[in-house]
Amino acid sequence: MKTMLVIPLLAVLASCAASNPGLSTQADVDLVKYAGTWYEQARLPNRFQKECVGDVRADYVLQPDKTISVTNQCRLQDGNIKVAKAKGRLSTAAQPLDPAKLEVRFAPAWTSWLPMVWGDYWILKLEGDYRYSLVGTPDREYLWVLSREPHADKAVVDELLSYAGTLGFPVAGVKRATN
Repeated sequence: MKTMLVIPLLAVLASCAASNPGLSTQADVDLVKYAGTWYEQARLPNRFQKECVGDVRADYVLQPDKTISVTNQCRLQDGNIKVAKAKGRLSTAAQPLDPAKLEVRFAPAWTSWLPMVWGDYWILKLEGDYRYSLVGTPDREYLWVLSREPHADKAVVDELLSYAGTLGFPVAGVKRATN
């Protein structure tokens, strides 16, 4: 009887693993080169950018303590600019530490001891010597294509989105930038 219960359980676990396999990241990320301004070219829709209609950008500054100060901004429908500040760090879940696996906290500093305030930010692929970046989360709910210039090469953006599709991201739902 125990064997009959174990086999279906193993089948369920195997199917879960197959539907969400591990996510590979870019090797040898240099956070000094990664720092700077990035312009959003595409993203999977998400609740915290729902009001953003264009001019989405992120500024990353590597701090002496190896954390990253993050300033995100976008243009709203009324023309105003929405700004959100955060702190980034190497993911504490990645062992050994991996500069491609970061986590970001937009919540107040006093909440930083709570694991749930840190969101994954994984650098999946870099193109053109840090000119383009594909960023996502291991649960495949969040995805961004970023570039160093406000207007990117559509072919490179398409190539990165195609790659994201091979990783299991639902790229059919991607929203393209209107910069």
